Amino acid sequence: MVRSLWTAASGMKAQQTSVDTIANNLANVNTTGYKSQTTQFKSLLYQTMQEASTTANGDTKPTTAQVGLGARVASINSIYTQGAELASDNKMAMYINGRGFFSVTGEDGGTYYTRNGDFDWALDDNGTRVLTNSEGNKVLDTQGNPITLPATAATDSVSVGTDGQVAYKRPDGTYVLTGQSIGLYQFANPVGLEKRGDNLLEANNVSGPAMNEATVAGLTPSKINQGFLEGSNVNVADEMVNLIIAQRAYEMNSKAITTSDSMLDTANNLKR
Repeated sequence: MVRSLWTAASGMKAQQTSVDTIANNLANVNTTGYKSQTTQFKSLLYQTMQEASTTANGDTKPTTAQVGLGARVASINSIYTQGAELASDNKMAMYINGRGFFSVTGEDGGTYYTRNGDFDWALDDNGTRVLTNSEGNKVLDTQGNPITLPATAATDSVSVGTDGQVAYKRPDGTYVLTGQSIGLYQFANPVGLEKRGDNLLEANNVSGPAMNEATVAGLTPSKINQGFLEGSNVNVADEMVNLIIAQRAYEMNSKAITTSDSMLDTANNLKR
């Protein structure tokens, strides 16, 4: 009975993590470029109550007697399915159609990746106009350099092609390429990307190195649609169903603890 208390408690902890994950998904249902997450579980060690041996009659037993000791969280995985293409009033908003990620510089100077293409122009310390995200992180081109705009170009005249090439419109109506292209990167295992907050992701050994679509052969190139943003891929209906399932599992584990407590109370009262 004491074993059942700890087993049920482990189940409650695991389901609490599942509820936390679902709550985070629902909280980010309107976050641009957010990818929903799912909680994966695994069983704990099993305790052998009886070895596979023979009975008193000499017959071989087909199986052993093992009791599970509960569950724990194995991982929390992100689902990198394509989000909805949403029209934006921001001229520099960008939607990625494909497996690519934008590359930006973090506050610590490191390189991070994101699907959030809500970009706009800002002035750096030298007065140069650079393309940044809403947090002020500089967007990088295919060479890993910040994307800048000539002083003679108007910010509302900038055009980005589906291949990421940046151009601006002259007063005579002709377009001039700036010589820079929006950097897009892919990963062998995007699920392994480490989350850093502000919708930023960091590459590691699990995700594999960032593969530049402009230089690495064999990659299916992504396309950029200017004037659109990628919506969250969270499905509210699915999340609500998952929330009900997690809540019921939590309640059942709680009931197991209550039942074990009642059995212990009964056993303690037998001597009276």
